[in-house]
Amino acid sequence: MEGPLKQPPTVCRLDYKMWSQVISMVMVAVGVYARLMKHAEAALACLAVDPAILLIVVGVLMFLLTFCGCIGSLRENICLLQTFSLCLTIVFLLQLAAGILGFVFSDKARGKVSEIINNAIVHYRDDLDLQNLIDFGQKKFSCCGGISYRDWSQNMYFNCSEDNPSRERCSVPYSCCLPTPNQAVINTMCGQGMQALDYLEASKVIYTNGCIDKLVNWIHSNLFLLGGVALGLAIPQLVGILLSQVLVNQIKDQIKLQLYNQQHRADPWY
Repeated sequence: MEGPLKQPPTVCRLDYKMWSQVISMVMVAVGVYARLMKHAEAALACLAVDPAILLIVVGVLMFLLTFCGCIGSLRENICLLQTFSLCLTIVFLLQLAAGILGFVFSDKARGKVSEIINNAIVHYRDDLDLQNLIDFGQKKFSCCGGISYRDWSQNMYFNCSEDNPSRERCSVPYSCCLPTPNQAVINTMCGQGMQALDYLEASKVIYTNGCIDKLVNWIHSNLFLLGGVALGLAIPQLVGILLSQVLVNQIKDQIKLQLYNQQHRADPWY
């Protein structure tokens, strides 16, 4: 006898995809808010892509991708599910390739990081968000500049040239200064004239080592942490690919069973 067709358990798959949609919408909202709150000319000029634009693009693509998976699960549409699985596989492979290339070409990656940091130094005063980001990085890694504290001469306000009328001439940002115990008020002029001093004298007041070496050392000492983060990003993608393929196979089995039942429905011996 023909029995009722069993519906595949799609609840866990829908929960996974709906949470992904929520995250993607939050990313788009944050990106739009950040973009609207910033003037167009005040975007982070040192970066190839404005982070706000990047958030919006990634959020929209993520929403479309999870939308295919969610609708495909609800409607049991094999085409949408396979599209979702294929796109997720491509994203996973691209991330894997980027990690391998970054490891193999670490020297070139170091040069690119150095270029980004130098560009950030040049545009330090052009954008408040960039300024806060650099100050946070220099405090966090106890460093100053890219290679050394004298890299700040690349900035027009901190340049040591004689014709520089800035009050910050030959100085460094306050985030380069060594912390003072029990300091109630931050002295934002503590880096005044530090570039004119030699390493030994300057090291008594500010950090003299550059941030590039500090960043590289931090990465080397936290490889397990970074590997764990990468694994944490990869597992949900692999789970999504696996669940999509399981659901596709279940739908195909149901279709085969339904066709089999229709073909034998007229059979008196069935």
